[in-house]
Order: sequence, then C-alpha cells, then structure tokens
Amino acid sequence: MRDSMWPLNKNQKHMKKKLLVTLALAGGICLSAFPQKKYSAKQIEALKAEAAQLVQANHKQSQVMVDKIFSFAELGFQEIESSKYLTGILEQNGFKIENGISGIPTAWFATWSNGDGPVIALGSDVDDIPKASQYPGVAYHKPIVDGAPGHGEGHNAGIPLNITAALAVKQIMERENIGGTLILWPGIAEELVAAKAWFVRDGKFEGVDICIFTHVANNLGVSYGQASGTGLISVEYTFAGDAAHAAGAPWRGKSAADAVELMNIGWNYKREHLHPLKRSHSVITDGGDQPNVVPSQASIWYYFRDVKYDGIMEMYAQAHDIAKGAALMTGTTMSSKIVGTAWPRHFNKTIAETMYQNILKVGLPEWDEKDQTLAKAAQKELGSKEEGLPTKLDTLGLPVKEPISGGSDDIGDVSWVVPTVTLRFPSNIPGLPGHHWSNAIAMATPIAHKGVTAGAKAEAMTILDFLLKPELVDQAWDYFKNVQTKEETYKPMITADDPAPIYINTDIMKRFRPELEKFYFDETKYDTYLEQLGVTYPTVKKD
Repeated sequence: MRDSMWPLNKNQKHMKKKLLVTLALAGGICLSAFPQKKYSAKQIEALKAEAAQLVQANHKQSQVMVDKIFSFAELGFQEIESSKYLTGILEQNGFKIENGISGIPTAWFATWSNGDGPVIALGSDVDDIPKASQYPGVAYHKPIVDGAPGHGEGHNAGIPLNITAALAVKQIMERENIGGTLILWPGIAEELVAAKAWFVRDGKFEGVDICIFTHVANNLGVSYGQASGTGLISVEYTFAGDAAHAAGAPWRGKSAADAVELMNIGWNYKREHLHPLKRSHSVITDGGDQPNVVPSQASIWYYFRDVKYDGIMEMYAQAHDIAKGAALMTGTTMSSKIVGTAWPRHFNKTIAETMYQNILKVGLPEWDEKDQTLAKAAQKELGSKEEGLPTKLDTLGLPVKEPISGGSDDIGDVSWVVPTVTLRFPSNIPGLPGHHWSNAIAMATPIAHKGVTAGAKAEAMTILDFLLKPELVDQAWDYFKNVQTKEETYKPMITADDPAPIYINTDIMKRFRPELEKFYFDETKYDTYLEQLGVTYPTVKKD
C-alpha cells in the first residue's frame, strides 16, 4: 500500500518510512505508525449501510445546501458567497480550510484527518451559466432576474453531495477510529476550464490516493477508461493597432478589429478541414470602442477541442499561425494568453467497479407523480421526447471503443495525476440542451434533492470501501500506472507563469449581484427555496 499520510510530500514520506524502519530494528515495534483494525466483509457492509442511513438522515441539510448555492447563482471565479457558505459548514465540522488556492480567491481545499490511512479527495464544481436565471419547479422560461446567471448546468448540487457523504463517513471514522484523510475541494470556474489544471500544476493532488469527482446527470452511474468527449485549450488572441478618425483619416489607422475578423475568417476556412472529432468555437470579446474610431485593440477568444492531447496542441499551433497572418495583413501586432485547459478524461477501473457495486445497492430515487409531471412538461416545452425521469439504472460505463467528440471537463487534468472517477448523480431532466435555462428547472426541487441523497449514499459507501480495504488503493494505482499511463504521459498545457484568469465575469456579477441578493435563500424563514419563491410544485403550462 502507498504511504499516504497527508500532507507529506514525497521526500517527507521517504524519511517517515526510513524512521519507522530504524525504530522497528531498534525496538522491535510495529512498522505501522497507525495500526488499523481489520474488518470482515460483513462488518464493512454493515458500516456502509450505516453510512447510507446517516446520509438519508441528513437529507434536510443536503436540501438546504443545494437550494442555497442555487440562489447565489455565481459565475466562474466569482463564487464568493458559495465558497464562504460551503467552507463555513466544513469548518464547523472540524475541517481545516486553505483558501486562495493557486492564486484564485474563491478556490479552497478543506482537510480533515484521522491519522494514517488512505487520502481521499472529493471534488465537484460550483459555478453557473450566463443568462440562465430560472425559477426552479417552473416548466417554462421564467427568469428570477432577467438576463442574470443561473444554475443551467446544475453545479449547485455536487459539493453539497460531497459534504453530506463526507460528514457521514467522518462520523463513522471517529467512532471506529478508522485512519484516513478526507479532502474536499471545488472545481472553480469549470465552465471556463480554468482552475483544475492550475491545482495540478501547483501540486495540490500530491499525496492523494484516489479522487472521487461528482457531476450532475439524469441517472446514477460511473464509468472507466477513456471517456467520450474532448479535452481543450482555451486561448484569447489580442491585436494592437493604431487609432484614427474612421471618416477623416482612415488610411492612418491600423484596425485591430480587422485583424480579429481576418483571423476569424481564416480559422473558419480551416474549420472545413478539421477532423470530425475536433471542435472549435469562439466569441469576440473586444470589437473596438465605437464606429467612428478605427479600433486600436480587439480580441477574440477560442476553444480548441480534440479527443487527444496531441490533436489539441496541433490545433493550437495552427490557430497561432493564422493569428500571426492576420496581424501581418493588417499591420498590427498580436499577443495571446491561455485562459483555460482540460485534458481528455480517463477514469480508473478499480474505483469505478467498486463504486458501481454500491450504485446497484442504492438504486435510483423514487420519483413521485409531481417529479415526473415537471420532467415531462419541461421536455415538452423544449421539444424533447416526453419520457420523464429514468426508472432504470445505467450500466457500468466501459471505455469508449471509438473516440466520441463532445464536451470537456478539466477533471481530465486531475485524472492524469491521481486515480479518479466521476460519479454521475440524477438531479436533472433528460433531453434538455445543456448550458441552458431549462437545465435549472429541476436544480432546486425534490428531483435534485433526491438525486443528491442517492449520490451521497453511493459515494459514502465507496469511501468506506477504500478506507477499510486498502488493497483497493493499490489496485487503483496498478491500473493507473500499468494501463492508463503506460504509453501516455501527462504534459501540462500551462506553464508556471500562466496566471488563472480570475478577472473573468467580474463585471457581469457586479451588475447582477445586487438584484440576485434579493433572492438569496433564507433557510431560517423558509423550508425550501420553492416556498420562498412562492412556486407551486410543479408549475406547468395549462393546455
């Protein structure tokens, strides 16, 4: 088993082992600094069943956390209230909080240790989507604050799930004197894929034995091997030229906006020749100031996606050449900065197989008639198949036989430095577009609350498996070393000098936060956020 006393680095671990061997030779003592009781299979199953019961008993606390984060509606890098609230709960429960991780004000790691044993990190995202404000429980478009951000992805549910699971396990660990360490951490600004690679770069996962990540879905499941979807690099190109009166002396100007347009045209022609597994999209972040002034500065922001690291970097190099060409054609200068990165994801077989056995024990939540009515009404509103919520569990997800393009998640970077899986939990409605106001409909309703409790049960049971059967940790690392990384090595896309773009979304949240504050969930006055908003559950269009 790997020596994993948190937060020892590799040199410290080596010195610890050397000291233990010396003491053992001198005094005949046990090599284990923290001897741990051995549990039978029957005892382990009993403790796992207890953990599930504790999670269920804390369903109310989970619901409050889910609703509270939903009401904050904070974009990436601006998760101020969300982080303060979540770390406050963890600190009250004995976790030590390290704030400002990797120079990101809203990033934190929360650690609780009960002595030597497996170090298990639990992560999930917390940011939301621009212009996705939506009343929960209402099956048609009804913004809480018009034009404001909202949880149209469902990131308000994952960390509450992790906290619920961790507190249940912690209670058992303390009573049974089970050694081990729990670390909780947020995927800050996941929608920008602009934090996890920085955490990895700065060594935040050194000494971690396994990582369990959680993400909202519409079923309860887990997979291993290469995942479908892509990795990406996110790059902003800025062109600098010379201003001039656009009517009086346009020949004296060098238009940075022209350079942006030419780069966009060039890349769009290149797009015709991209392999179907690649994806690329962009927004113009600065198109100039006003029409009568030749723009002296302009910027365009791209995502370059591929299913392989080498393909991502090839696209990046091609785009860089096109940007240089646009600058040459316009007599401007070009600079670029990396805004975010995500490696293609690869998940661990041992953790996934262990977790799936617990998923089978937990099963899907019992959706009632109200839940199904809301789901079918939302599906009808969006023109999707009116199938409602799932009643059959997903199978264990196997490695993709042929790469499948699609979205990205920077948990990929973490998965290449420590054995990792993503637990998908059922808190959203099938058939919706994603990154859309409709994906917020379920996220502060009984659908989300039940899904979080189900996911927390599966997670808590899996944590206990790895704490009480440390051979599973060895097996997870065997797969990581001899299968996953046998022929491919993680190479960071950022350097030590690349700062996280913490300025992003500042202006948007400054504009909308005063209005959103009026709708923050007050759990001291209301049982649920639906009650506070005056929503009858479910609210659907009448035929």
